[in-house]
Amino acid sequence: MPFTIVQGDITKMNVDAIVNAANITLKMGGGVCGAIFKAAGAAQLQDVCDKLAPIKTGEAVITPGFNLNSKYIIHTAGPIYQEKNKEQCERQLRDAYLNSLRLAVEYKCKSIAFPLISSGIYGYPKGEAIKVAISAIKDFLKEHDIDVFLVLFDKETFETANILLGSI
Repeated sequence: MPFTIVQGDITKMNVDAIVNAANITLKMGGGVCGAIFKAAGAAQLQDVCDKLAPIKTGEAVITPGFNLNSKYIIHTAGPIYQEKNKEQCERQLRDAYLNSLRLAVEYKCKSIAFPLISSGIYGYPKGEAIKVAISAIKDFLKEHDIDVFLVLFDKETFETANILLGSI
């Protein structure tokens, strides 16, 4: 199935599941997490998330999509980037993508949209985060049939991703 990189607002994606770049407490945060909570209905989403929290870095859990176009929201906690623990961060980030994809397949999703996990306030360098995302998604798609979208909010990141996609 196709893997597509798009520029846009993940909360507007018409897919079976969108992925929330969550924190381990599954509390409404800023950035993409805050946007997803607001679009889904913050109070009802928080009620469900409170029952699932906490999660470990790299883990994923699923909730209804509520007011979104998506049936589900898959919440995953990416790593807070630390140069001194680069390999561990990369492994945890890869796990965040793969565990989200596994959960989507388990729930019979035919399509899923990801933000660029950990690349905002968690400080993961965007170019490195894109490489991990593309590698994890492409590896998963070798054995699974699901449409995957990597939704990037800003034009600069979108252009970087397209350059890297061609080189991987």
